[in-house]
Amino acid sequence: MYLIDNIEDTILPIMVFSIPLVAIVGGITMGIVKTLTQSRIIENAQRERIAAIQAGIDPSRLPPIPSAEFDEVADIARDPEVGQRRRTNGLMVGGVVTLFTGVGLAVFFLFMDTGGNAWAIGVIPAFIGFALLLSSFLVRQRGGI
Repeated sequence: MYLIDNIEDTILPIMVFSIPLVAIVGGITMGIVKTLTQSRIIENAQRERIAAIQAGIDPSRLPPIPSAEFDEVADIARDPEVGQRRRTNGLMVGGVVTLFTGVGLAVFFLFMDTGGNAWAIGVIPAFIGFALLLSSFLVRQRGGI
């Protein structure tokens, strides 16, 4: 019976620490999946190249094997507008996600009825999201894209 009476005191700290934990684990998982996908693409390109050479096709007529990370860097180095566009899109996506995370947290804590102003927790990420959206707008205006 004691555990049921203090359920709000035990769930709130767990929820507060679970948000950054999920973000960190999700980021690490995304990095692993991206690395595995890129290595799979390179491996398949190498197998196709070997099969074409065994079939008698001239290796100089085959397309080059894609590189893992350097294609994005080369694209940005060749065309500065690509880097500007990616920066703007990254800021915009981050801003929208952070803004709605803050709004969602505020609404969640508002309806949780804790008896206080716990909804104000969502104001901080909402303002960070708004700042990211504003910076994406400023970067886009300055770049002339």
